[in-house]
Amino acid sequence: MPTTPRFPYAALSLSLLSLLAWSPPGLGAGKAKRGAAPAGSPLEISVDRSKVDLKAHRLEIKLSRKPSKVSIRVEAESGAVIAEEEQDFSERPAPSPLVVTWTPSSDEPVEKIEVRAIDALGSYTVTLTPYNFTIEHEDVNFKTGSAVIEDSEAPKLEAAHAKILAKVAAIRAKDINHQHRNLTLFIAGHTDTVGAFDYNIGLSRERASAIAAWFRKRGVPLPVAYEGFGESSLRVATADQVDEPRNRRVDYIIADDPASASSILKTTGFRPSWKRPN
Repeated sequence: MPTTPRFPYAALSLSLLSLLAWSPPGLGAGKAKRGAAPAGSPLEISVDRSKVDLKAHRLEIKLSRKPSKVSIRVEAESGAVIAEEEQDFSERPAPSPLVVTWTPSSDEPVEKIEVRAIDALGSYTVTLTPYNFTIEHEDVNFKTGSAVIEDSEAPKLEAAHAKILAKVAAIRAKDINHQHRNLTLFIAGHTDTVGAFDYNIGLSRERASAIAAWFRKRGVPLPVAYEGFGESSLRVATADQVDEPRNRRVDYIIADDPASASSILKTTGFRPSWKRPN
């Protein structure tokens, strides 16, 4: 099936997060436990990564001991603080889930979230940083049933290549704690619902493979992987056999691992198996 060009899009997903916990000297940080922690033990914080919602400006945490307050500080990519708020949870028992919300002062993409829990023994902080980025780009236009990249489409890939290099450099410049050592460029192909499900999986995989091979040959400072999702991850929900250009696309995702990349692709009836280009 043909793939038509569409307008470039931008997304910064933080559906998966890296966690860095800190405790006062002498109080080690660890995994959250069931039940309340004994008095004098370190307060332990856990974050449900699946319930961090940047669009709704909320996340969910659990604490090993009842806190008095929880504060949140949200920084944008520019370094500006776009939210700094405090909430009273003194009436909530541990370890019940606590929903922490914030009201941002701008729509700038989030770079870092700091959640600070306060109790009688002190304060404890967990820092969340995104390691799942979707690179904005203009999609390659393939001929019907083909996975061959035409010469006329190369400028689109060159523009995306420059953005990938810039994003990787920016991530590594800020990664002072070396949390993102395993960054990979994941190429995810998609189709609309015209044609058979298995055919669409195969076609989208071939197109993703072609783009992944192009980037590897062109040169990127990180490994490259690809997979085809066919019609299992539609951007616009449609009935079967619907020609929808917005669903014919290829995502370029920078993430630390396959699970992180797959997490932003809401699939139905398909489990991805990422591959390396030849």
